[in-house]
Amino acid sequence: MSKIATYRVVSNPVNFTARELTVLFAGESQTRPLHRIGPKVVDYYLLHHVVSGKGKFRIGKIEAELSVGDSFLIHPGQLFHYVSDEQDPWRYRWVAFAGTQSASLVAEAGLDLEHPIVNSGSSKLPAERCRSIFEAFRERGGSASLIASGHLHLLFASLHEATSESMNTPLRPDSHSEELVRQVVGYLSTQYAEPVTIEGMAETLGYNRAYLSRLFKQRVGISPVTFLTKLRVDHGKRLLRERPELTVEQIASSAGFQDALYFSKQFRRLHGQSPTEYRVSVGRALQT
Repeated sequence: MSKIATYRVVSNPVNFTARELTVLFAGESQTRPLHRIGPKVVDYYLLHHVVSGKGKFRIGKIEAELSVGDSFLIHPGQLFHYVSDEQDPWRYRWVAFAGTQSASLVAEAGLDLEHPIVNSGSSKLPAERCRSIFEAFRERGGSASLIASGHLHLLFASLHEATSESMNTPLRPDSHSEELVRQVVGYLSTQYAEPVTIEGMAETLGYNRAYLSRLFKQRVGISPVTFLTKLRVDHGKRLLRERPELTVEQIASSAGFQDALYFSKQFRRLHGQSPTEYRVSVGRALQT
């Protein structure tokens, strides 16, 4: 029984200029047998996800037969073409996007020029995310562009999980340690202003506190507590220079210290002067 060919596409209803990350349009199609696109180039990123059927995709020197669960990404300026199977033509959904953050989003998902294809297995998430973007544009709400960008991030998160699983290479002991230290640094560097604790961080990362602290100190040379304190003091030091309207108490709180006196004590320990003395010295230097 032949499948009825369909083609639906909807553009971003919000007037915009693609700057950081903008979804341009989205669509879905049940193709005819041997339906062919290209060879051609486009000036935006174009991601397809195969929902059913199969077909062939070629970009550069890469050529592959793709089927259910496969996604393929076309990069701007890259010559490509693809064609649906004669017996079982594919049905796919697609999303086009552009902006300065596009390249980093693509890189984080592992879909670079040498690896433009990823298989999500039985996961329905990529298809659902593409569909959600399509529906956001179809409903034409005032927040459609923002909603679509959010779903695009979630789409690439699901593809990143698929690429990570497909590598299926266990980390060497050294690699494991480096990755764990990187996670600790990332966690503390983003959470320093919050009432974070090393115990809470260890629980979030799924490790014993003592093990995490010992490994971190071996790799970095200082304990996580010392690292966190230094992060907070450094942030407070920057605020002392850049925000003269803030009090020392307000700066201490902004840097993650619940006690301004403790902030002052740690600041003096690391920099040899109190926060107030540092602020005065900075002010004098700017006047000279």
